[in-house]
Amino acid sequence: MKRGTERGARASSAAPNRRWHLRMGSERGQALLETGLIIPIILLLSITIFEFGRMYQTIQVVTNAAREGARVSVLPASSVDDVKDRVAAYLEAGQLGNYAAATVAVDQNVTLSMGASSASGSLVTVSYPFSFMVLNPVARLVVGGSNLGKDALTLTASAEMRNELQ
Repeated sequence: MKRGTERGARASSAAPNRRWHLRMGSERGQALLETGLIIPIILLLSITIFEFGRMYQTIQVVTNAAREGARVSVLPASSVDDVKDRVAAYLEAGQLGNYAAATVAVDQNVTLSMGASSASGSLVTVSYPFSFMVLNPVARLVVGGSNLGKDALTLTASAEMRNELQ
């Protein structure tokens, strides 16, 4: 009788171990599946944050280039070419890769309202095409055939200042 009870005890203790092992195997697969599903979403979110940060930095460089152009434009003996050269130099110093693609519009005879009176001023507008570098390939990994970030955005900044007296 003793042998039968020992065998029964061994068999009953082995059954919970098998169930525990099967349960652990399925949890490992679940964690792997969840990781595989969430990594592309985290990658897309991280790349989007990086790309919009780069776009914000580019907007700041374009805005400051327009201000620098306006500072040169208000000088008495400045020409439109002087303004465009200064804007191009600032965009290059701001490490914008395709600074030659920027367009600069200069109007040195703008009327600015100054309270009850008006004054002569200059308006400089800089437009720069911005392209996302990494966003489109990553978006296509998450959603096949996506066009997110494929086309260039035109970033535009303007600055106006009162002309100096001659």
